[in-house]
Amino acid sequence: MSTLKLEYEPLSAWEAYASDEHRKAMDELAADYLKFLSECKTERLVMDYVREKATAAGFAEDFGRAQVFRFNRNKTCFLARKGRRPLSDGYRLVGAHADCPRLDLKQRPLYEDLDICLAKTHYYGGIRKYQWLTIPLALHGTVVKTSGEAVTVCIGEDPADPVFTITDLLPHLAYKEVTKKVEDAFEAEKLNLVLGQSPVPAPSDGEDKAKEPVKRKILEILHARYGIEEADFLSAEMQAVPAGPARYVGLDESMIGGYGQDDRSSVFCALEALLAEPEPEYCQIVLFWDKEEIGSEGATGAKSYFFEYCMEELVAAWEPGARLSSILMNGSALSADVSAAMDPDHKDVYEPLNAARLGFGPCFNKFTGHRGKVGANDAHPDFIGWLRSIFDGAGIPWHMSELGKVDAGGGGTVAKFLAVYGMDVIDVGVPVLSMHSPFELSAKADIYACVKAFREFLKR
Repeated sequence: MSTLKLEYEPLSAWEAYASDEHRKAMDELAADYLKFLSECKTERLVMDYVREKATAAGFAEDFGRAQVFRFNRNKTCFLARKGRRPLSDGYRLVGAHADCPRLDLKQRPLYEDLDICLAKTHYYGGIRKYQWLTIPLALHGTVVKTSGEAVTVCIGEDPADPVFTITDLLPHLAYKEVTKKVEDAFEAEKLNLVLGQSPVPAPSDGEDKAKEPVKRKILEILHARYGIEEADFLSAEMQAVPAGPARYVGLDESMIGGYGQDDRSSVFCALEALLAEPEPEYCQIVLFWDKEEIGSEGATGAKSYFFEYCMEELVAAWEPGARLSSILMNGSALSADVSAAMDPDHKDVYEPLNAARLGFGPCFNKFTGHRGKVGANDAHPDFIGWLRSIFDGAGIPWHMSELGKVDAGGGGTVAKFLAVYGMDVIDVGVPVLSMHSPFELSAKADIYACVKAFREFLKR
């Protein structure tokens, strides 16, 4: 006779995976994840990683095959694997985004002031500006010349490289600054990268000195190293991101700290899950988008028709004559995105019963949006009930959450852009502390549990 369990408490991922076997596998996965975070600092680098791993697993850009991929401008990716059942019976989709908050160099970034060469930036996505001051920054990007040649730039990741930074005012002179609102004290136009301070040598033959000798020196270095000129920045995509590798955090090495875990943790977990389940019952689809942090706009964001175009080709190759609209509506999807873990120093903006917790596995957000669920996909209870049965049956720890107290804030994901096709979709991902900062925190156990959760979903 079964015991009726009236009360509910989520299961700790550390308790669920306490065995030596699980802990060994968790450590191995965490090491791979650290390497991924350290090497994939931009969406283009993420796509290079995905392409390499998927190609090694037998995926190719041929929709006549059982394992296919399609990349869009090397910022967005569609991967699909044929299931035992026909496509018209449905599909399992996991979608995540590879872009992260950062500082983009402007198209005319370089200037000299007080014998220092600096670069103007424009922040991308939601950042707290002060967090990007006085930390080591690296430059990553692609410069396309008028000849069509694309030059990849990476400065600041190798320990032998120099790094860049943004200065801040010393406390002795900041008495007025500390009385200002944060939005007034830290101005976006003052997020300027320090690039150098030494000038080109003064001419010895009577010629005029360089107008901006320090800027000239920086341009000469860039030209010698990459063959680029100042005008080439007009057709460049240069990003300033935190320099250096991701690290274990805590004496017990239980947490992972690093840049870009929102939402590259979901990219990593989804790809690991896909590659680990090669013989599914239903078609598997994994989507990685760009531009989520600025509203999923543009040709590489979730608002584009890239997913629909790929599905058209998939239907034509795998099930000619089937109706695309019926197939799209018959899918089940996880919008894979992180959630804000409750911070012990800032509990006042969370509602404890419905807050994400570090170490309790991936968390589901039935809805996102803000102030009355505006802009949210609100998942249906029958879909949630089905997911509960899957994860509980497999012993996978998970929990429910929402993004802070009602009216305390809010946010959005790509879920609503998938829901327009009529498929079932819910947000799910690992809890993260210090989200959108240059150094985000996740729990090793949550990454491990999230891969298992995505695997279970993709194989059902």
